[in-house]
Amino acid sequence: MQSSSVAGTPGAPHVPHVAAHFASREVQDHAARLGMWLFLATEILLFAGLFVCYANYRFAFPDAFAAASRELDLTMGTINTLVLITSSFTAAMAVHYAKEGQNKQVVWMFVLTILMALGFLVIKYFEYSHKFHVHQLPGPYYAYDKIQLPGVSMYFTIYFLSTGLHAFHVIIGMIVLGWVTLKAMRNEFNHSNYTAVELGSMYWHLVDLVWIFLFPMLYLI
Repeated sequence: MQSSSVAGTPGAPHVPHVAAHFASREVQDHAARLGMWLFLATEILLFAGLFVCYANYRFAFPDAFAAASRELDLTMGTINTLVLITSSFTAAMAVHYAKEGQNKQVVWMFVLTILMALGFLVIKYFEYSHKFHVHQLPGPYYAYDKIQLPGVSMYFTIYFLSTGLHAFHVIIGMIVLGWVTLKAMRNEFNHSNYTAVELGSMYWHLVDLVWIFLFPMLYLI
């Protein structure tokens, strides 16, 4: 049996669709949250593999990794960290407003979050541009003449792989939050129906959390 969906009266609270294989909306919401937690766990395992890879090569080439790390722009990295932490706060505020049915505030919070995500990518673009300009590139493409140590090209391989993968997650997060923002613009959320906002915010917190580990690993150590 499939229950249904949309309140037909203008101004009436939005009633979300309940799939046929769920007994109720509460069960469906619980399954959605559980699914998101499992998905986030797999994402953490993915990045954990990169962290382990970094640790191994850092142990093998400590001088090269330390020298290469000092070539990163600490100011840009710090600004990006502050931007992501602030965006995580606005995403959390969106959940707060969604619980109160304040859809207009949800829209504003997610718009701010998306704009900060865009700012993060712009800063990352300038960082990447500089790296390409001075040939601090991965593997065999590394040709930076001021640091020629065994293992330094591996550092930039891990740098581009981990930050590139993270940037990809930022873009996916922007798409997800954009979709939830459109739903908020249609006044679909209220105190009993805000799961989409919660799941979108959870994904964004993952993006923030991963960067919290990447920043010290690549820029500070």
